[in-house]
Amino acid sequence: MRKALSVAVSTAGLLLAVLMAVSPLRAHHAFAAEYDAKKQVKLEGVVTQMEWINPHAWIHIDVTGPDGKVTSWMVEGGSPNILLRRGFTKNSLEKGQKISVDGFQAKDGSNRANGSNITYPDGKKLFLGSSGTGAPVESGAR
Repeated sequence: MRKALSVAVSTAGLLLAVLMAVSPLRAHHAFAAEYDAKKQVKLEGVVTQMEWINPHAWIHIDVTGPDGKVTSWMVEGGSPNILLRRGFTKNSLEKGQKISVDGFQAKDGSNRANGSNITYPDGKKLFLGSSGTGAPVESGAR
C-alpha cells in the first residue's frame, strides 16, 4: 500500500512539474496572432526605454510626425538571448538615441509593432526580429 501511494504521489508531482514548465509556452504568441504582415511601418524616433524581458524585448520610442505631434510606440523584438547573439548589448539602445525601425503594426491598429530591423543614424543595422514566429522573412535577416 505504501509503495502504491508513493508511486501515485511521485507521479502526481512529476505531472504538476511538467504542467508548470509547459504553461508559460502557451502564453507565447505567433506573429500572425497580433501583427499584420500587410501593415509595414517605418518608425523614426528617439528611444525612451529598452526592456530586456522574456519572452520578447521591447523598445519604446517617441516618433515625431510631420505635424510635430509626438506619438509613443512599443516595438517588440526577439528574446534578450537572441538579441545578444545578434550583436545587441544593454548599451546598444540608450535613452535619447535616434533610430529607425522597420516592422509590422499590430492588427488592432495600436502603436505597437513587431520590429524587423533597426538602423542607426550612421547606417549600421541590427536585426531585431525573432525567428520562427511566422513573421515575414526579409532579405538580409540572419
